[in-house]
Amino acid sequence: MKEKYAAATRELKRRLGARVDVSEKGRFAASFDSSKVSFMPAAVIKPRAEKEIGVVLELANRHRVPVTVRGRGTTLMGSAAPVRGGWVVDMLALNKVAVDADAGLATAHAGATTQAIQDAAAKLGWFFPLDPSSKAYCTIGGNIACNAGGMHGGKYGVTRDFVVALRGFLPTGEFVEWGTATKKFSAGFNLRDLWIGSEGMLGIVTGAVLKLLPQPAARWTLLTSFADEVSALKAAKALFRQRVVPAICEFLDRESVVCAERAMKTTIFPGQAGRPVILLEFAGGAAEIEDVKATVLAWAQEHSLGFREAKSREEAEQLWAVRRKCSGAMFELGDSKLNEDIVVPMRSYEKFARFLAGLKRSAKLAIPTFGHLADGNLHVNIMYHRADAAEAKRAEDAVQKLMETVVALGGAISGEHGIGLAKTPFLRIQHSPAQVKAMQAVKRALDPKGICNPGKMFEPVRIWKFTKLQVSFPWDHK
Repeated sequence: MKEKYAAATRELKRRLGARVDVSEKGRFAASFDSSKVSFMPAAVIKPRAEKEIGVVLELANRHRVPVTVRGRGTTLMGSAAPVRGGWVVDMLALNKVAVDADAGLATAHAGATTQAIQDAAAKLGWFFPLDPSSKAYCTIGGNIACNAGGMHGGKYGVTRDFVVALRGFLPTGEFVEWGTATKKFSAGFNLRDLWIGSEGMLGIVTGAVLKLLPQPAARWTLLTSFADEVSALKAAKALFRQRVVPAICEFLDRESVVCAERAMKTTIFPGQAGRPVILLEFAGGAAEIEDVKATVLAWAQEHSLGFREAKSREEAEQLWAVRRKCSGAMFELGDSKLNEDIVVPMRSYEKFARFLAGLKRSAKLAIPTFGHLADGNLHVNIMYHRADAAEAKRAEDAVQKLMETVVALGGAISGEHGIGLAKTPFLRIQHSPAQVKAMQAVKRALDPKGICNPGKMFEPVRIWKFTKLQVSFPWDHK
């Protein structure tokens, strides 16, 4: 594959010099993302100016070289894995952030981390609510590519809700801007939103203008436990019926809690080991938080087995330990994980919980599940041992049943991870032939030569059948 693009790569090196890395070490480092499946590219380009990306795409389009863009590679779906080889564009050097304190807008390069944007905003009294668990590592370009969400999604929304404008390059190398740094824009087709969630298949985002909110004056955290998953989900619906909108509403099932408790070497609620929990956080004005406390505490007394209220931010951090520990601790249940970020309508919460209990029994696998109840985005983790062929087959079958059931319940096969490679077998469960055809038509219109992130989304592949690299990332354990 490297030789196939040798002439084009030599021309690229003449144009961009040291920005182009053809070393084996450099190419290998860019050959995989958090899906841990490796595809070696012919070269890695590390631009330091946005115009250099135009050069890359103009040459790639002319020579039909596949181009995959990447930030930190936190995606779990294989979205940043260069499945067709070609060139990888590494965006990490493009990472500037600037905040307009008067307008409440941030301008960020695609390689800036979500945490860096939050920090820059906070220094000037503003709040950027986007809150994926890997925010210290993931980039805003990656968030835009997958329309990432996070724990704040139920109250504040997902990436799309904060993108005011985008800039970048079409697959032809032509520079484009979708929108301006204004809070209103109604001049032509909304191609900005078309790029959001397109996983780098319609062009390369180089920068974004982002909406900020005022910093919440107060926060309050409450951890509650329940007899079983159905009880917890019913209780959550009862809370929402009171028109209470938590900033965060995190659910952890029994298996997730057991894993977290073992990792912490303690029981969260004495005498209630391994009970499912809901972790709530409210954010807003001080008076608003005081008003909501009475309602929520009365709800907790009526519906939960027990609750713990944080009296300070230090105590809140202690309550958060259960959520932070559970994901990494799941590997005691198996050396491999199929992490599926499905979305379930609130009306189907209890029905889904019963389905999941039956799936665990039929698959004979641990399937710890946690996620964001305010928007129904649950992370279903199917654990298995890769060397055990029978377990691997049951895990594969379980994913298929999971996706079919989620769609039958009116849900979505992905809420924030995207499709990438890993979910390609399920796209047509979610979308009709006409819907897939329409998406493919958009792809052909903007990328007629098919150079931007080819091999993704539309071509079914069973990614878990590939040999995975034995690598570990810091965000694996968040």
